[in-house]
Amino acid sequence: MADIAMLDDSNFDEVIKSGVTLVDFFAEWCGPCKTIAPVLVEVAKDKDLVGKVQVGKLDIDKNVATAKAHHVTSVPTLILFKDGEEVNRLVGLRDAVAIKDFATSV
Repeated sequence: MADIAMLDDSNFDEVIKSGVTLVDFFAEWCGPCKTIAPVLVEVAKDKDLVGKVQVGKLDIDKNVATAKAHHVTSVPTLILFKDGEEVNRLVGLRDAVAIKDFATSV
């Protein structure tokens, strides 16, 4: 089973620097962020993605520098990184199928 990595300004670059990482930029006050949270747990545990895609979450209110560096202005924002570089992003609420398709698009 895969876990969701809790990211912050201090560990973000290290975590995303190799492989494929799907990062959920969220805020505690965001209703759609709360709705998408269990969907991301499902995606992180998907047998087709375990070992291929790492899933992480970053609270934009507690980690302003990273959110700003990646031009996150709306939440939830899902950004897909490959070897530290952004390759794609989704803004807004999505279902598990859409997120799995997005996570495997690289």
